[in-house]
Formats: sequence, structure tokens, C-alpha cells
Amino acid sequence: MEANKIVIAETVSANTKLQAADAKDMLTSASKLIAMKGKKIVEFDVKNSVSQDAVQAMLGPTGNMRAPTLRVGKSLLVGFNEEVFIQKFG
Repeated sequence: MEANKIVIAETVSANTKLQAADAKDMLTSASKLIAMKGKKIVEFDVKNSVSQDAVQAMLGPTGNMRAPTLRVGKSLLVGFNEEVFIQKFG
């Protein structure tokens, strides 16, 4: 993040386990979710409603929220894909 001069406003320890209810809360203040798992990228429009699929896309196999999770304006980015990060922050 520092290499791209991105200022981190808030960090949450990995010891804090965020789950489905936390993911849904985050989505209520967003308009777009970009969920990345390796090369798989899925985008959700959550401006008007939050689908269960969007919440599930934010969670890993243990039911905890995947990392990293970033809020960029009204968008949430969950997971990592280098191409998406370069596009958003490059």
C-alpha cells in the first residue's frame, strides 16, 4: 500500500474475527463489492440491496471475512488480485 502512496485510515487486527453479520454491515454503506479469489473476480451492485451471494463472496471457508478488505470510497474490495489493485490504485 505504501508503495502506491495509499493512506490507510483504519486497520483491524487479524485476531479480530469478522463474520457474515459484519460483512453485511459493511455492505450496507457501500454501492459496489469487488470480490477477488486469485484470478476470479466477481462484482456486485449493492447500492439498493445486499444479496446473500455478496455476503458469501466476502467470507472464506471458515466463515470469517477474507483479507484484505478495503473500503475505497463507496466500493469494497475483498481478497487480492494484482491487476485489480493496479487498476484501482496504480
